Amino acid sequence: MTTPEYIECLGRRINDNIPRLSQEDSQPIEKHLQVVPFELEIIRPEFERRNSELEKKIEQMEEEKMNLRLDIDVQKLETEKLRKRKNKAEEYLDSLKTDYKKLRLSMRPVGLGKTS
Repeated sequence: MTTPEYIECLGRRINDNIPRLSQEDSQPIEKHLQVVPFELEIIRPEFERRNSELEKKIEQMEEEKMNLRLDIDVQKLETEKLRKRKNKAEEYLDSLKTDYKKLRLSMRPVGLGKTS
């Protein structure tokens, strides 16, 4: 003879091995599932932070590059000015040498340059 509890227990079993869940005990599957973030979602904040850092470095380097170009331009202008002044000084020196030679040659016939 079977008892009512045994019949109820048999009614809840599936394939004679797995107990069936009653509808009142069951919970929605969403409560049991956990949302696992996709790998890209995990990596994205780190990537964005690193990207931001690199963008700042690039901006700094571009600014430094521009400043260096300005420094180069200033140095070129100063070099060009010095080169022009040097050329003028060399021309003036050559002119003085020529004048000195002319003066020495003109003093010889007069005899002013000799001491006895």
